[in-house]
Amino acid sequence: MNAWIMRGAVVALVLGIAPVMTSVMTSVAMAQESTNLVTTTTDWSVFVEDNPKECWGVTIPKETVNTRDGQPVLAKRGDILLFVTYRPGQPGEVSFTGGYPFAGGSTVAMNVDGTTYDLFSDGEWAWPGTPEDDANILAAMKNGSSAVMTAKSSKGTQTQDTFSLRGFTAAMEEASKRCQ
Repeated sequence: MNAWIMRGAVVALVLGIAPVMTSVMTSVAMAQESTNLVTTTTDWSVFVEDNPKECWGVTIPKETVNTRDGQPVLAKRGDILLFVTYRPGQPGEVSFTGGYPFAGGSTVAMNVDGTTYDLFSDGEWAWPGTPEDDANILAAMKNGSSAVMTAKSSKGTQTQDTFSLRGFTAAMEEASKRCQ
């Protein structure tokens, strides 16, 4: 099973936001749930996986707005999660899943306290284009109070998800330390 899908399933179960999943995914995720959540710092949770060794911080949005043609709309979305992942000997990597397939060829705008970064998208996932972009975003997040992700779905719905950065620095220090 794809590691990103499994990670999202585990996080969703622990954070209590999981939709109904297949019994296989649920049983695997629940087996991991009790052992890989290591701490929660305000709005961020830290998880550790041993094989392969990965440590990540994750959060869910505080606010979500879905619009089409400038008007609010209801939109069916899966889990909406903002991640930072660490692997031994590597710097943190930012990723985002909006809970729907992004429009083909589109980017996701990530605004951290007034500074905007473009994330490349593929399917339901988006991430910065270079390690330097990751480093710049992580530095901004450590000094920021919120991150707003703006994207467009393959159906034309514009989404805006606002994430709190309260507890971010402590969570990243913990995740980084556990994956040295």
